[in-house]
Amino acid sequence: QVQLVESGGGLVQPGGSLRLSCAASGVTFSSYAMSWYRQAPGKERELVAVITSPGGSTNYADSVKGRFTISRDNAKNTVYLQMNSLKPEDTAVYYCRVQLGYLGYWGQGTQVTVSS
Repeated sequence: QVQLVESGGGLVQPGGSLRLSCAASGVTFSSYAMSWYRQAPGKERELVAVITSPGGSTNYADSVKGRFTISRDNAKNTVYLQMNSLKPEDTAVYYCRVQLGYLGYWGQGTQVTVSS
């Protein structure tokens, strides 16, 4: 079965950086676009970034453009989210997702807290 496991979250000060990872199994990773979402307390889950495959085209939410970078390593079945210049409003649980036809799969999420 498809499994997505996120890691790399934590507590960071404003202006700091974190790198999230999402390891996938049970899926032909190189064939599918991968995405990162986030959900802050009391808010709806929102799309943060997407990366296609093949080709590696990327797209970002306006709120993270210029600060976040999504990338993938198909040899490692892993997608990354490099987050720089973090702000308190980036605090959320971050999830990776893969859409296989009509089915979408989510990881368990990793908490990112930006606070001084």
